[in-house]
Amino acid sequence: MKRNNVVKRLLGLLVMVCVAMPLCARNAQSWHVIDGALPAAPDYNDMTQWYVQDRDAEADIFYVISTETDDYQLPGSPVFHFADTYNDQVREAYYGEMAGVDYLLSGNLNYYSPYYRQCTMQAFMTDSVLSMRLPLAEEDVSRAFRHYLKHMNGGRPFILAGFSQGAMLVLHLLQEMDSVTYDRMIAAYVIGANVPQRLVDACDKIVPAQGADDTGVTICYNSVRDPSCVVHLLGDDNAVAINPVNWRTDATPATLVTVPSPGQQEGVHPADTLTVRLDPATHLLLVDGFTGTNYVLPLFGKEGNYHTRELWFYREPLRENMALRAASYFKNKVK
Repeated sequence: MKRNNVVKRLLGLLVMVCVAMPLCARNAQSWHVIDGALPAAPDYNDMTQWYVQDRDAEADIFYVISTETDDYQLPGSPVFHFADTYNDQVREAYYGEMAGVDYLLSGNLNYYSPYYRQCTMQAFMTDSVLSMRLPLAEEDVSRAFRHYLKHMNGGRPFILAGFSQGAMLVLHLLQEMDSVTYDRMIAAYVIGANVPQRLVDACDKIVPAQGADDTGVTICYNSVRDPSCVVHLLGDDNAVAINPVNWRTDATPATLVTVPSPGQQEGVHPADTLTVRLDPATHLLLVDGFTGTNYVLPLFGKEGNYHTRELWFYREPLRENMALRAASYFKNKVK
């Protein structure tokens, strides 16, 4: 796939976030809290259930994708609330984000991203529904991560990264992680989600990042025009935040020059000059100077909430920072 096509696809996926599509169900399995049809569990011995780019690097990225699926129903079947990882149309949406994020962030690092039965967008409308449905996605991603560690990682240090629903699942992996595995974790990028203080207090593997090159830490941010633009689950109960432009945890502003949207060509379309400042009181990233349109999250987003731009805005600082933290990890291990 040509790089410009990957970027254009990433625009559609990260701006629209969910995709409404007719899907073909596979054999359903029972799940103790599910009221609807259930797609087959992904088999992580099957390489079609992975997006992998092995660059023969000394470190990996394990990336968990965001929500790419809407509720759907086949004739005569219950409603599906989870993605079918064996369906070609679902896989196309997954592949777009997997390949796009790999292109934007990986640099020279190896990249592993599993297909999983994610919750559809409708699960996020209420906390009660999400609490019933998210465990299935957690189970899949936990199985995928265990498989990755045993069969694919080869003992290398790794970066955990996830966006939106994927970020929530990275938090689940951190809560399950043992000390031996944690010792190999370069950092965890929890992008576009809440990391509540109660979770930080309960999990010693969640260590808030304090600068650009500390390791074994968790990086989190949620971007808005102003605090009134925050939405539920995306920064409204967050205790971990850092500015991904200057890597500071205080209110020192940073300047970021970028075209507003992935579909716009750098050097051809006018660039925005953004001022990005962390608000220590709310742990929100306040962004001024954005001129883009068509970015509001479906169903429960609001004007001035930049959730769909979290990866695009900070793609270059994130890519550079992942490489820096990896280098810092190896440097510290040699001491």
